[in-house]
Amino acid sequence: MLTIKNITKRFGVQLANNNVSLEVKSGAIYGLLGPNGAGKTTLIRMITNIIMPDEGEILLDGLPVSAIQQNTIGYLPEERGLYKKLTIAEQLTYFGQLKGLDGREALKRGSWWLNRMDASGWESKKVQELSKGMQQKIQFISTVLHEPKLVILDEPFSGLDPLNSDLLISVIKELQERGTTIILSTHQMDQVERLCDDIALINRGRVVLQGSVREVRAGFRSDRVYVDYHGDDAAMRNVPGTSVVDSAAGRVELRIDNTDVQTTDILRYVLNIVEITRFEVAEPSLHDIFVQTVTGNVTMSLV
Repeated sequence: MLTIKNITKRFGVQLANNNVSLEVKSGAIYGLLGPNGAGKTTLIRMITNIIMPDEGEILLDGLPVSAIQQNTIGYLPEERGLYKKLTIAEQLTYFGQLKGLDGREALKRGSWWLNRMDASGWESKKVQELSKGMQQKIQFISTVLHEPKLVILDEPFSGLDPLNSDLLISVIKELQERGTTIILSTHQMDQVERLCDDIALINRGRVVLQGSVREVRAGFRSDRVYVDYHGDDAAMRNVPGTSVVDSAAGRVELRIDNTDVQTTDILRYVLNIVEITRFEVAEPSLHDIFVQTVTGNVTMSLV
């Protein structure tokens, strides 16, 4: 649905995006990840036609992104964009009209969404009366009110408690089921793992890692092994090629210190000294992969 080809953007001497290329499949939830200052927001603003790239092209359904296509995009920015003294009904009606809806339809859709977001009866409230989390709900509703085919969410869970985060996750999945394509930019890696089909990691303006979540995790090997056992605790603290991260009676977490040592080697060794009730090689988390890729801190190793 969305194709980004060799995008470069400069602000004076600062290179915000450096030859970025991505493809977002129709109906997918795509994670756009990276540390602060990596160039994610600049890229999003070019996708939404707020600013233009210096080089490269951005295609939406095969056509260059333009002002006309902006009405097919819903963008929730990280910064709040609500009018504090307007009521919620006035707010949603205004945003709906900006995206081509008439006032009556905007209000009708707004009431439906308020009910869906556990905010029924808020129509007469003013934004300045709402908490940060409540404002985030209104910001989200204004983003999807016009039923865009591409929704871009920049830190959508900001200010939400765990219950409302779970509610938003459910709503995002519902949008995907309806065929909506979603780009999710967030630092909350647990939400990325729960939601995203594909991801791209941007660092210093360049794409340094991309692919499906499964492919990305398969490209890394964890250095942690968990063993539950019956037997000699002292022996389990001296497994060759490893060091103990944490231990208790009958349980140990080992870190592989020698890259020549394979988990099968550890398993064979341990089988000879204790009775194993659990042997688990920790699957690398996106958090660990993110940290290693961005900082070069070798807590994970490429297979």
